[in-house]
Amino acid sequence: MSRAINFHYKKVDGFLRPIIPIEIQKKNKSVRIEVLVDSGADQCIFWGEIGEALGIEVSKGIPMQFGGVSGSLAKGYIHKVGIVVDGTTLNANVVFSYEIAPVGLAIVGQLAFFERFSVKFDYKKRSVVLR
Repeated sequence: MSRAINFHYKKVDGFLRPIIPIEIQKKNKSVRIEVLVDSGADQCIFWGEIGEALGIEVSKGIPMQFGGVSGSLAKGYIHKVGIVVDGTTLNANVVFSYEIAPVGLAIVGQLAFFERFSVKFDYKKRSVVLR
């Protein structure tokens, strides 16, 4: 049986959400942030400024467009980074974008994150468990 990593939901804007701490790494730099575990997201999406903090020239990545619940499209750039969750490192292609709201949440989604972890959401217990 694989190791279980437990996190508690956090209250954001009056709602309980499955938010977890991660570290994003590129070469010898790293940034710690909290992200929304989003089963409806295809990609892991982070603010462009996080890419810059890692020394990435964000706009030199592979360009792509993505959308959300509003239906509008945003532009992002794909780069390979390490995502560390409780000591487990995933090497992943992620999207950095300057077009996501600075008050919004960075997200981890299907590609890279859900490919690697089995995720159990338990709203009653206010927990998210990764295996």
